[in-house]
Amino acid sequence: MSTFNTISLIGMPGAGKSTVGVLLAKMAGLRFIDTDLSIQVRQEATLQEILERDGYRRLRELEEEVVLGIALDRALISTGGSVVYSARIMQRLKAAGPVVYLQVELPVLEQRVAKAPPRGIASDGAQSFAEIYAERTPLYRHFADCTIEAGDASAEEVAAAVLTKLSGLERT
Repeated sequence: MSTFNTISLIGMPGAGKSTVGVLLAKMAGLRFIDTDLSIQVRQEATLQEILERDGYRRLRELEEEVVLGIALDRALISTGGSVVYSARIMQRLKAAGPVVYLQVELPVLEQRVAKAPPRGIASDGAQSFAEIYAERTPLYRHFADCTIEAGDASAEEVAAAVLTKLSGLERT
């Protein structure tokens, strides 16, 4: 059981934030909040539909509204991949508890995303997935309190690794 009140997961689409987040929330005794799902419920549309209808800037605005408006207490937050573009979101998440970057190499992410339905990635449509990865990776590293390699391990192994790493942070 984690002594952290709030844990936030950041990373690229396909990194496993939602899948690992559900398991990690159970292991840590925290509520699970998926901010992408919260946006979709609030807008009654998928992220892809919001993106097509309103554009990526509006999707990022909605993300900021949702993340700044949710109660973070006793929660595991699975964020959308673009939260790192908002200093306000990242300030709030970091103040609430550790921010964990689920790092996955580009080829693995590309495979995972190719197998999934359109994800509504909040970016300029002219950018390739590799360009988005290159743009966001330094931001994830900047905001992360710790980084977990999440490419080859199962979701259970990644969740356990997060708890192990965080227990080390608590002692420092």
